[in-house]
Amino acid sequence: MSASNAPQPVKLSLPLEYQQHLFQELRAEDELVVIAKGLGLMRLVTNLLHSYDAAGNNLIIVVGAEDRENAWIGEALAESAAISGAPKARGLTVVNTDFTSVAAREKMYAKGGIYSITSRILVVDLLTSLLDPETITGLVVLHADKVIATSLEAFILRVYRQKNKNGFLKAFSDNPDPFTIGFSPLATIMRNLFLRKASLWPRFHVTVASSLEGKKKAEVIELEVPMTDAMREIQTAIMECVEVSIHELKKGNTGLEMDDWNLDSALLKNFDVMVRRQLDPNWHRVSWKTKQIVSDLTVLRGLLHSILALDCVSFLQHLDTIHAAHSPQPGSTRQSQSPWLFLDAAHTIFETAKRRVYASNAKANAKSSIESLRPVLEEQPKWALLAEILEEIDRDLYFDPPMRDDSNGTILIMCSDTATTRQLRDYLQTMHVEPKTESDAKQNKEHKPSGAFMMRRKLRNYLNWKKEFAQVSNALLTENQKALEGAVDPRIAQGGYKGRAPANKRRRVRGGGTTGSAPGRTANGSVAQYFEKPNEVADLMDEVRITEEEANQKADIIADPLEDMDDYFELYEMQDLVVVHAYDGDQDEHVLEEVKPRYIIMYEPDAAFIRRIEVYRSSHNDRNVRVYFMFYGGSVEEQRYLATIRREKDAFTKLIKERASMSVVMTVDSHGAEDPQEAFLRTVNTRIAGGGRLAATAQPPRVVVDVREFRSSLPSLLHGRNMIIVPCMLTVGDYILSPTICVERKSISDLIGSFKDGRLYSQAETMFQHYKNPMLLIEFDQNKSFTLEPFADLSGNLKSVNPNEVPSDLQSKIVLLTLAFPKLRIIWSSSPYQTAEIFEALKTQQDEPDPVAAVRAGLDKDMKAEDQAFNLEPHDMLSVVPGITPKNIKNLTLVTENIREVANMSKEELEPHIGKEAARQVYGFFNRNLIDIDD
Repeated sequence: MSASNAPQPVKLSLPLEYQQHLFQELRAEDELVVIAKGLGLMRLVTNLLHSYDAAGNNLIIVVGAEDRENAWIGEALAESAAISGAPKARGLTVVNTDFTSVAAREKMYAKGGIYSITSRILVVDLLTSLLDPETITGLVVLHADKVIATSLEAFILRVYRQKNKNGFLKAFSDNPDPFTIGFSPLATIMRNLFLRKASLWPRFHVTVASSLEGKKKAEVIELEVPMTDAMREIQTAIMECVEVSIHELKKGNTGLEMDDWNLDSALLKNFDVMVRRQLDPNWHRVSWKTKQIVSDLTVLRGLLHSILALDCVSFLQHLDTIHAAHSPQPGSTRQSQSPWLFLDAAHTIFETAKRRVYASNAKANAKSSIESLRPVLEEQPKWALLAEILEEIDRDLYFDPPMRDDSNGTILIMCSDTATTRQLRDYLQTMHVEPKTESDAKQNKEHKPSGAFMMRRKLRNYLNWKKEFAQVSNALLTENQKALEGAVDPRIAQGGYKGRAPANKRRRVRGGGTTGSAPGRTANGSVAQYFEKPNEVADLMDEVRITEEEANQKADIIADPLEDMDDYFELYEMQDLVVVHAYDGDQDEHVLEEVKPRYIIMYEPDAAFIRRIEVYRSSHNDRNVRVYFMFYGGSVEEQRYLATIRREKDAFTKLIKERASMSVVMTVDSHGAEDPQEAFLRTVNTRIAGGGRLAATAQPPRVVVDVREFRSSLPSLLHGRNMIIVPCMLTVGDYILSPTICVERKSISDLIGSFKDGRLYSQAETMFQHYKNPMLLIEFDQNKSFTLEPFADLSGNLKSVNPNEVPSDLQSKIVLLTLAFPKLRIIWSSSPYQTAEIFEALKTQQDEPDPVAAVRAGLDKDMKAEDQAFNLEPHDMLSVVPGITPKNIKNLTLVTENIREVANMSKEELEPHIGKEAARQVYGFFNRNLIDIDD
């Protein structure tokens, strides 16, 4: 792009037409950019930031960036500044919790530059005017799809737009899905972002398509790999279990919106979230069976991925652990098994998975009916194809050496997760190692690459693991048996146990499965876990014992003494490298740019990565790329890939339609300058009968809020009701509404926690010391039911499983609290929205709180507030040590550096600071012997 188009002479790395269009649009006006995944969103953001950075007189804030994005932006800005030779560029400064000093932040903001600030710090700095909104040149918001009305980001934008009408605001998102859920979602998010224009860039956008489908297309070879029969059987069986589970869910929960609950959506990543979101409001009323099915669906969907990703031995091991986790304890009579384990399909899954690892063959002597097991070790079909592709690439390089170009000759293999990368690494290392066994008569035949060596090693490990697994299971069984013999229930203590259960009464039947002596199911009809007989295992171990080659192979890999480093280690030539990498979102662009691969093998399909290759290839004239794209034909993997593309396309189509019919949202002044007359009328309270006084101050009401409360959405909602929020570090209370009213806010989980550790009691105590009307606000989640029922079981102690004991539940603890503090008012609020209304009502007729007095409450009288800046976490840890009280903790924190120092102090050293009795308790706590508990 020529320098004349840009305001400053900066060099931009935006080679493609659509990137340049977007950049010019963004420089010209504020807008929300929704771009398809893989089209280089981060590159666009870094170039935009660089163009402002080079000017040198800007203060720009990046909101909503994650750590890895911060690292990327920082690196890219430094690189661009060096290339452009921009003397005024300063790069990115990340402000997170490590930057605790307020003075340092104030200096930084005064200097200007580009800052990525965590939302909690930014909102407090804006409200305290440490960072004056009017001095900000502009905001760049990443992950705009997360800016919902109650989010901190929306709060930041509101504060910014109220004070600053001229600064720019650019928002970015590469996830179109959230923009399509609910009623007019695009308009809602635009309103939260205070933007009027949305710019949509799907892959089918004309400019994008022409940029990526020009002359320089990558060469793509699509390879459909047929699944083995066993894999297909297992996949069909799992799908059947999923279908039955969804059907059961629908049957048990009528009245919910369930159009999306079908097999097709079950393949999508967020299906669990979708089901949970609908069931959440009634989760406490939902039957035990429904809860079980929801967790089963997660497991089954995991299995759908595992059957394609894991090798047969790991898959069988995975199934064993799932079965053990989903079955009741041995000897238990609770019928708490997952419903899908009772289906025929479940039997198919377990049997077929076993058949892929080993099979039985009758022994030669016909007298013994004992069958021995032999290893089958079915390999994943993609492995052989991968070896074939690598061979083909080698042949190509040898017979038809390519022209020299900017690519390295590296081969890049991309797969879905790190487990698969490890599996492929093992396979590629050992595929040419041939384990010779006695039965190898065909030694002069040509050797094909195979995973036999790796699979035999895995089977050996699996059999050893299974042996331990069986021992643990047996130990559990005998323990339970002892417990059951003393039981009173006549059904249980039939006297038939005598230390061993009869075969049909035990959950895990030894032997059986293949011999036909016992069916593969337990008495209650669910799939039985199969444990091989010792003699079968001996045969199997004999089959896969370590051969000479395998022993040598292992020794060879392990040797790497560091003193002879040069003999063992050297840098590889790039063209000799095979890089195996897992898909990692935007970071994949870095991988492509750094590795510059000639050949890319996509071991598993991923729509976003295909686009990254298109962008990479179109951006570089001189880098040729050949892509091998592998997928299992007719598999869930293929379905999922196609469904993802279809969903994204549908999402963009919906967005385009909504944008076409959307009215222009006049957001800029929505909370801006308010009509002074209205402001006056709002503060006049008309209820002056009965001796009330007329309060007519044109100043909006004020609330002092503890800075730790900005994790919740309440401060944002209070600000939306035109209250002034004053963030302070409060020792007593969370919200100060007036000189006499102090509110401690507790969400339900927080309430349970603070009852457990006794924190609430001391908080109530200190509130009564400093305020006339202390209140406890119990706030529920707006999406969940407004009742304590679902939490009763969370707060009960472990003994409450016994029905004879009354659980010490939440209600009774609240009653005890009110008995201890009869004057404590309790406010029940169904959601943060209602809380904001309640606060507004409580503030009428009240004086405004004094922030300085609020901060002083609870601090020592003779100390200044700013000297009290202790590190909060160690402070909280210390405050729960026996003997430490809110009064003596100050003395300790002033004389000691850290908790370790307190722990190492003797009684005599502690005494002058906290008194004799407290010193004894603290010393006893830190020096107590953990093993000898009774002393």
